[in-house]
Amino acid sequence: MAKKNQHVVPLGNGWAVKREGIIRATVITTKQSDAISVARDIAKNNSAELIVHGRDGRIRERNSYGNDPNPPKG
Repeated sequence: MAKKNQHVVPLGNGWAVKREGIIRATVITTKQSDAISVARDIAKNNSAELIVHGRDGRIRERNSYGNDPNPPKG
């Protein structure tokens, strides 16, 4: 079974929210901020990670809303 992590990725002139390991987009938006908002809500509901990609496809931001693989120390 695929993880429930949510990725915000560029798609043509817009942005897509995709669940990790799934080809089909959950949501397609015109603005990255809208896609991030949708993906954040899904990630929080599933205790998953939100991974935001830039236009070049590279990861530019990660947020964990569940079991953080690298929790802060101290």
